[in-house]
Amino acid sequence: MTATYDSNIVGAIEALVDLMSGNGFAMTREPYAPNYRGLVDAIIDLKEGFPVFVPTTVGFKVTAGTTINQGQAVYLDQTTGSAYLASASGTENLSLVVGFANETKTTGNQIYILVAGVIGLTGLDTGDYYYLSDTTAGSITNVAPSGAGKYVVSVGQAVSSTQFSIQLEPTIKLS
Repeated sequence: MTATYDSNIVGAIEALVDLMSGNGFAMTREPYAPNYRGLVDAIIDLKEGFPVFVPTTVGFKVTAGTTINQGQAVYLDQTTGSAYLASASGTENLSLVVGFANETKTTGNQIYILVAGVIGLTGLDTGDYYYLSDTTAGSITNVAPSGAGKYVVSVGQAVSSTQFSIQLEPTIKLS
């Protein structure tokens, strides 16, 4: 249900409070007086809240070029623009991780890919950095690939045994 606000200063303050409350902003000047000063205080709190307001995840939707499971690392095919499972062995394009699947989807369906934020995964070693696997497409490992022709792709860090912070870095080809 959409809230309705009176078209006056009190209504404007109520709308700002709802906006700030819904997004976790600090309202250091609250309670706001039901006058012009209160409106200005609410606007200042809104302004000061924006530098710390960061979405928890950032991503985009794309067509899955194959079945992709939640948590798998993906790249975008240069020809079709569809998402496929990334790999640290093969061509450079296969190693260009654009993000992680936030859901499981089959070929031809739209899938949401996270490019920043925290994603739930299992079996992580807290504090370890992870790399794109060179043995299993779409998987990550806390041991960097080695050997000529392979790619080292740092993709993030385990913040707990079940939470992974996505931190994508450029691909490095080993010679």
